[in-house]
Amino acid sequence: MARLAHPHRSDRPFERRSRRLDGFAQMNWKLVSSLILVVSLLIAGLASAASPGADFAKTDAAMDAKLESAMKDLAAVRDEIAREKVPLSKSVAALEDEVAKLRQQRARLVKTSDSSTIDLSSLRKQVSSLADQDEFVEARLNEFVRDFEGRLHIAELPSYEKATSAAKLAEKNVNLDAEGKREAKVAVVRLALERLRGQLGGNVFPGAALSPEGVLTQGHFIAMGPTVFFVSDSGDVRGLAESRLNAADPVVVPLPDELEESFASIASTGRGLLPLDPTLGKALKIEKAKKTLTEYVADGGAVGYVIIALGGAALLLTIFKTIEIFGFKVAQPERVDEILEDLSQGSQAAAAKKAEGLDGVAGEMLRTGVRHAAESRAILEELIFEKMMPARPTLERFLPFLSITAAAAPLLGLLGTVIGMINTFQLITIFGTGDAKSLSSGISVALMTTALGLVVAIPILILHGALSRMAKRKLGLLEELSVAFVNGVDVIQSRSARGTGRAG
Repeated sequence: MARLAHPHRSDRPFERRSRRLDGFAQMNWKLVSSLILVVSLLIAGLASAASPGADFAKTDAAMDAKLESAMKDLAAVRDEIAREKVPLSKSVAALEDEVAKLRQQRARLVKTSDSSTIDLSSLRKQVSSLADQDEFVEARLNEFVRDFEGRLHIAELPSYEKATSAAKLAEKNVNLDAEGKREAKVAVVRLALERLRGQLGGNVFPGAALSPEGVLTQGHFIAMGPTVFFVSDSGDVRGLAESRLNAADPVVVPLPDELEESFASIASTGRGLLPLDPTLGKALKIEKAKKTLTEYVADGGAVGYVIIALGGAALLLTIFKTIEIFGFKVAQPERVDEILEDLSQGSQAAAAKKAEGLDGVAGEMLRTGVRHAAESRAILEELIFEKMMPARPTLERFLPFLSITAAAAPLLGLLGTVIGMINTFQLITIFGTGDAKSLSSGISVALMTTALGLVVAIPILILHGALSRMAKRKLGLLEELSVAFVNGVDVIQSRSARGTGRAG
């Protein structure tokens, strides 16, 4: 580590190594120079030998001298190299050992750095995990504070209003740090635990409630689980305390008189008997939720009254049409056969008399047929069909109104529901969504018109189908009667024509 802190010190062994290598190179250069000199002398000697003359011996002697001098220099250089080689080898070995140690030290440092990086990444992950846990706890605390106020009975709201308000406003309070904001929310959790412990054996606390007459009265509340009772200080107002729509204070619902002494005893001494409700207050709420037909119609508002008016008119018309269709007279096939028998015997007066005894459209058709029995088949059919035509409008009148009512009632109910939902959302815009009971009540009232529309439309649709079927049945009987009479007259005319032909 000291070498990394002072890099200039670690360079000195390399400087020594460089100087020694330079000395070794100089010695090699001397050796090479000597060799070059010897070779040069030899070449010069050879060149001298090639030229004749008296200088040969002189040159040879000079070359021998130079060669000897060069050999001495070579020997000296070799000796110097031999002397320097061992120290240089030792120095190189020492440097190699030092390089190996430095490499090992670098490997340890790299390993330490990697380990530090891994530890730092692990610490970052832990910090991120703790931050996520902190956000989760914060979200759960905010949710608990929001829901806690909704779970409180209306009589308990004043007792916890200060703590819940402080917790809800803690996020916007610039004077509180993160720990202070959390402490304000945890305080609500502590109060909720204390409230739970207090309710295990019942809890008595002062407060004010509205009497059944609507007078605000001071007294004491007796909380037993989800049920809260109220006893006024004077003892005149006693009963079950509950919340009412558009009422800022609890409203007292009277209970049987035999429980009055128990309420007074509990309010004063903390001891007494209370009625046991295994439904946890649901039975009273269900009983109060029951409504009469008039109340249901009133919940529907103006659209509900219109639907009921349409339903009443359709019901009256249904009764009228039932009486009218059942009172529509259709001649029996036996009477038609009797009239045809008289006509076949040539007694038209007897046939007309029997036709006079029939009422309604069927009687008119048969009387017309008897009077024109001698006419051709086409004319007779037209005359009888003319008498039958007024029967169809009579039987089918007012049925389209029933069909329209059956189709319009659900649409009117949907219109009332849409209007009610619009009003509910307007209330949400003004007052917010804090009171879920008020919102659910408004939505149920809005849906009441749809229920009324379906209640009116379904029976009317069934009755319209039944009456239409009955009217078509009556028209079918008239058609059968007319066809039977025309066919019978046609047979009589055919027989008469054959008899006249034989007599001729």
